[in-house]
Amino acid sequence: MKQQQKRVIGVDLGGTNMRAGRIYGQTLEAEASFPTPAHAQTQKETIEALIRVIEAVWDNTVQAIGIGVPSVVDRAKGIVYNVVNIPHWEEVPLKAILESHFGVPVQVDNDANCFALGERIFGVGQNYANFVGLTIGTGLGGGIIQRGKLLADANCGSGEFGTLPYKEQTLEYYCSGSFFQNVYGVSGKAMYERALQGDAEALAAYRQLGLYVADAIKFVVLTVDPEMIVFGGSVAEAHALFEASMWEGLEDFPYPISIKRLKVCFSTLRNPGLFGAASLCY
Repeated sequence: MKQQQKRVIGVDLGGTNMRAGRIYGQTLEAEASFPTPAHAQTQKETIEALIRVIEAVWDNTVQAIGIGVPSVVDRAKGIVYNVVNIPHWEEVPLKAILESHFGVPVQVDNDANCFALGERIFGVGQNYANFVGLTIGTGLGGGIIQRGKLLADANCGSGEFGTLPYKEQTLEYYCSGSFFQNVYGVSGKAMYERALQGDAEALAAYRQLGLYVADAIKFVVLTVDPEMIVFGGSVAEAHALFEASMWEGLEDFPYPISIKRLKVCFSTLRNPGLFGAASLCY
């Protein structure tokens, strides 16, 4: 799938940082990152910070802006609801605000959906019309591509597999970087470093993570039955430590032909947050 040659800005809005990149084709021409105001007293304060980070990469040839947010979104109106870790963002008409300021079309979507769409346009999903993108980082999120496009769901909430009940918690509790802190009391970064040094407990923890990732795949296949699943996120980058046990965990799947045909990939897309958000503009 070839993307159009147009100059756009992709924005990755998170609870810690807000990043913006000006993109033309597959080239990241400019990039900026500002801290997300952690103690903002008003909604306006965070919006002004967002405008500043976009202005840092803006030029007059920009044709559109795409924004990925960690929340549910009214796509048609561009309203975001209950954004995680951003104070006073219970309901923000982000599309209207930014279109008024910048004078170009603005598209807003959930950040996991952006990841999946970014893979469809720029990454391994170019050759697949039906697939699921799963992000394994601090949490577990997902985006569903059907017939080459994001699933046109009612509330932008499909693909949130991490919130499914699992064991005595949710799937995200076990199938994310938070698993190491939740179960072992060790940060994901520390556990990764220990695993690289051959630490037995760390290697066992990653093996267990692989079994939980297998269960996540089972949820996806039983509900969506995609051609392919592509993993992204900081934990997925360490897939060499859990991929073997992941496949072992799939051996008891009730429909073996589904697993045999399923392609599982790990993203190699650089700056997926920016390129994913930019994908909304195509």
